[in-house]
Amino acid sequence: MPHDEGARGVDPQQLWLHSGPPRRGRKPAYSREAITAAAVALADAEGIEAVTMRRVAAQVGAGVMSLYSYAPDKETLLHLMVDHVSGELPTTDPLTGDWRVDLKAVAHRQRALMLRHPWLPAALSTRRTPGPNALAFLEHVLAALRPTGLDGAAKLEVFAQLTAFAAAHVSHEITQAAAAQSTERAGTEARYLAAVASDGAHPELAEALSAPGRPLTPEATFARFLNRLVDGLATG
Repeated sequence: MPHDEGARGVDPQQLWLHSGPPRRGRKPAYSREAITAAAVALADAEGIEAVTMRRVAAQVGAGVMSLYSYAPDKETLLHLMVDHVSGELPTTDPLTGDWRVDLKAVAHRQRALMLRHPWLPAALSTRRTPGPNALAFLEHVLAALRPTGLDGAAKLEVFAQLTAFAAAHVSHEITQAAAAQSTERAGTEARYLAAVASDGAHPELAEALSAPGRPLTPEATFARFLNRLVDGLATG
């Protein structure tokens, strides 16, 4: 099948650097930007599984076959979607010169973006070809890391680690938020842990559970974990 999603990989040069020869005749009725925006809106509302070429075509009022000249398969469309939402990340904000402060600000912006687009963490786990918006943000982050003295490869690793952390944490946040809707389940788990902590066989767990509580809001939890990650990064 010519448009099978998994039949071939995406050629990043063809996708991002070669827009193809100019079209002659009438102006196209649709644009790649409009089609990508429709796909993003669909994913935001119904999840990434809802994004099919047929559904996106219906969103923009086009025939499904006409979309293939803009995105030949869903894999290409996903690349376009990831870069489209990456355009929401600020790339011109002034840096403080304190790389830890700047890196934490980057992570908070990534978290906010992923919460707005809950399908993004899963998409980032398999999309490896950054487009122009993602590259602009990467350039901003690399500039923030300049004071660290790390070499180029290490800076790229830090960026990948930070992005993976934000994606994993947001995925966990979304799962926990769904589970928290069941107060019965939360109560059952609390009673279970209390019983285990009091049985004498788990003294380390009992001590940990008896420690003073900390703010458990998603924002506070993310900030604590992020502090540990960033503050522990080597600078040599």
